Amino acid sequence: MPRIAVLDDYQNVALETADWKKLPPDCEITVFRDHIDGIDALAARLAPFEVIVAMRERTPFPRALLERLPKLRLLVTTGMRNASIDLEAAAARNVLVCGTPGLNYPTAELAWGLILSLFRRIPREDRAMREGRWQTTLGLGLNGKVLGVLGLGTLGSRVARVGRAFEMDVLAWSQNLTKERAAEVGAMLVPKDELLARADVVSIHLVLSERTRGLLGRRELGLMKRTAFLVNTSRGPIVDEAALVEALESGRIAGAGIDVYDREPLPMEHPLRRAPNTVLTPHLGYVTEETYRVFYGGAVEDIAAWLAGAPIRVLTA
Repeated sequence: MPRIAVLDDYQNVALETADWKKLPPDCEITVFRDHIDGIDALAARLAPFEVIVAMRERTPFPRALLERLPKLRLLVTTGMRNASIDLEAAAARNVLVCGTPGLNYPTAELAWGLILSLFRRIPREDRAMREGRWQTTLGLGLNGKVLGVLGLGTLGSRVARVGRAFEMDVLAWSQNLTKERAAEVGAMLVPKDELLARADVVSIHLVLSERTRGLLGRRELGLMKRTAFLVNTSRGPIVDEAALVEALESGRIAGAGIDVYDREPLPMEHPLRRAPNTVLTPHLGYVTEETYRVFYGGAVEDIAAWLAGAPIRVLTA
């Protein structure tokens, strides 16, 4: 009887967004809604399980944890990439790692939700309304403003196209971007520093890697207009959090829309929770009903295929 652990089901929806009855009836499924940190606590909780389903990077699986999970044979991550899993360590312990399909539009949609919230002061006006006040701020229009997109892949391209629909000028930069690729989505390729200096809003859509970790620090944020906004729906460590807090508190930039953080869930005492002119969301980019159905449905398929001796969507280092 394989024991299956489903981790970090914050909304308590894992079992209802996929048909787990497709698995053999002797499978025992345990869903954990809470998030815990620390190798010791995780090892104690997960040691009895042969199969673990991880939701994105919510719970990392470094070598130190994998070495303390003697029964683990299949680790499923939602999505087809998860930098928080040590794939080499998993292979060394004969742990198969499999991914799932995903959707590429929800995060781009959230980026625009954050942009609109910042420009039109939507959260602030919502709070004011509930407190009995009326029209307390002046919003800003998008038409004619400059959108800077860092990373013009699947998500960045969607964001750029929407920017053009708002009749914005769109600038783009990434390490390997070409003028021709940028032009395909109505953007202009410019150097990174120029993009930061000209944009009224900078939206980040880069993969976290050693090349992009800390890409925006004190110097880069200092290049931005004091009237400009920063939006990050990619990964927290791409932006130096301390430098961002400093820029917000000093008024060096006008504000930020942030969905991703160095540490998640974001600690209660973290200074970003108190930073001015921010719209903060709890890593909601992929958190939609449609995405969860694809993620958990794919996880069920992965487990069923592994049990049948024909694993699918295997991830390797």
